Amino acid sequence: MNDAMPTLSDTDALRADIYQLLASLLRQAPDSELLTWLANLDSEQDGSRLAECWAALSSAAGQSNSESLQRAHFRLLVGVIQGEVVPYASWYRNGELMEAALVALRQDLRALGFERSEHTREPEDHLAAVCEVMAMLITAQSSEQHYFYQQHISPWAKRCFDDLSKVNTAFYTALGRLGSAFMESEQATLSERAAYQPVRMMSERAQR
Repeated sequence: MNDAMPTLSDTDALRADIYQLLASLLRQAPDSELLTWLANLDSEQDGSRLAECWAALSSAAGQSNSESLQRAHFRLLVGVIQGEVVPYASWYRNGELMEAALVALRQDLRALGFERSEHTREPEDHLAAVCEVMAMLITAQSSEQHYFYQQHISPWAKRCFDDLSKVNTAFYTALGRLGSAFMESEQATLSERAAYQPVRMMSERAQR
């Protein structure tokens, strides 16, 4: 009997890669190598919003340099106290940092078997961190993908990306638009898949 995990589909492998890319670009400015890769990206133009956003990000990457983006990233997403965009679930859902959304996320991360790295300074509800968790859930072909997305990403991530799309730096404007379009795509994908899965009646939290 072969107990090996089924091979990840091309669609899911791409989903995981996009989540990882978004996480990387949210967490830190792209280096020259990543900028060059993005600038040369050959995305399929099928007329969709997502395809247009990939093309815009590629174009912006080709007109950017890593040094200027490092400064822009700090100004926009980090800041001395906070950046122009505050990429945390508790900020968008509760109006303050380190609030109920973070507590709920931590409980579910423990239930899913995730532990915070001792080298990570940001709270777990940073948008980059939840994107990384989604990438890992997809790679593991976890049945918890829809639950995690609906509980910890859907209520706020698109709004955060929309805010990023309004900044005055072309690369991060394009990143915000791509993230927003991808969140819409994920909502549709996961909702369609959930229709064919058993309904989850309550969270692990609610059962305790």
